[in-house]
Amino acid sequence: MPRNPRCCPRPSRRSTWKDSLLDRHEELAALDRDRALVPRPRGERCVREGTTWVHLRTCLTCGHNGCCDSSPRRHARAHFGADGHPVVVSAEPGEAWRWCWVDDELG
Repeated sequence: MPRNPRCCPRPSRRSTWKDSLLDRHEELAALDRDRALVPRPRGERCVREGTTWVHLRTCLTCGHNGCCDSSPRRHARAHFGADGHPVVVSAEPGEAWRWCWVDDELG
């Protein structure tokens, strides 16, 4: 099958494994720069009240960011109590889990 020059151009020179490593290094550096531009989530109610948070939880229903039960104000739990939105996920980098308030169950 012939190459489509718009999506799969032929390299202008012969690449080596060193070139591939350099290209990959440049890709990873660009990802790090892009990540730095994405704002970290904030506990807006904590900011308004002048309090701090330990960890943040994000509501899967509406996207509200609230502080966890280890934080002084427990805004994520309060959000569930006020709005009834049952599931939150961790807003912490590198964490991939969810919590159901109704069932008190980790998922």
